[in-house]
Amino acid sequence: MKKYIGFKLIQAEPMSLGDYNTFRGWKIPSDEDPMKEGYKILYPDGYVSWSPNEVFETSYMQIGDNNSITQQNVDSFIKEVSVNTLGEKTTVVRATLVNGFEIVESSSCVDPANYCEKMGAEICLNRIKNKIWELLGFLLQTANKGIN
Repeated sequence: MKKYIGFKLIQAEPMSLGDYNTFRGWKIPSDEDPMKEGYKILYPDGYVSWSPNEVFETSYMQIGDNNSITQQNVDSFIKEVSVNTLGEKTTVVRATLVNGFEIVESSSCVDPANYCEKMGAEICLNRIKNKIWELLGFLLQTANKGIN
């Protein structure tokens, strides 16, 4: 079987498995936990389903009002940042994102006497955040419009 990546913009609300079964008018099977936490999901075509928390929260990111990426989305996408100085005047910053992707940026000055690692790191981190804005914007556009 081949593998596919899916992108879709959905609506969701927290709902236990028991409440979801009640919503659907179904009797919950005896081997299922009605208290299991998850989300009721509404897809663009009107299809409704339920997803456990752990599956939902690794697959979806809440976006801002007005169908937008927010500063919080960008900031929370950064899991870890490492800063290193190379030589006497170059700062290298590696940001590891929550999905494991890494973005690396560097900055340098002309005169080592003017070098400041903190300033270099700030410049690099701003560039990294701009890239994350771009990548999340691409993801949101794809979720909104699809690939065709």
